[in-house]
Amino acid sequence: MTVPRAERIREDLKRETSDILRKMKDPRIGFVSVTDVELSRDLRHAKIFVSIFGDEQEKQKTLAVLAHAQGYIRTELGQRIRLRYTPEITFKLDDSIERGDRINRLLRSLSSGANAPAEVGVEPETAGAREENGDGGA
Repeated sequence: MTVPRAERIREDLKRETSDILRKMKDPRIGFVSVTDVELSRDLRHAKIFVSIFGDEQEKQKTLAVLAHAQGYIRTELGQRIRLRYTPEITFKLDDSIERGDRINRLLRSLSSGANAPAEVGVEPETAGAREENGDGGA
């Protein structure tokens, strides 16, 4: 169970960090989106998960730039969000979007080969069971 205040601060950090990164004028920062923020219980430390568009080299370069800009980003967050202590921030690469895309591609490739299960007889049995249930209730 999350504390409502911590949840609200987490969402504020996510929104404000995203806004700060969008307005940064560093050309070394590629297309970055903030996917999640994890806060410690005492609200002193925040892990900011980012998704970076590009190849592995661009991702590592962007993460290095973000690590270098942590102080600036933390200062901006401190000015935008009123807290007694502005959390120490660290950036972590979030590849969940890429993993989800890979799973979708695998599922699409399996569904394009959907003729194979129909030949085995798995698909017609389940379709027949649905038809029987539909006819029996009418």
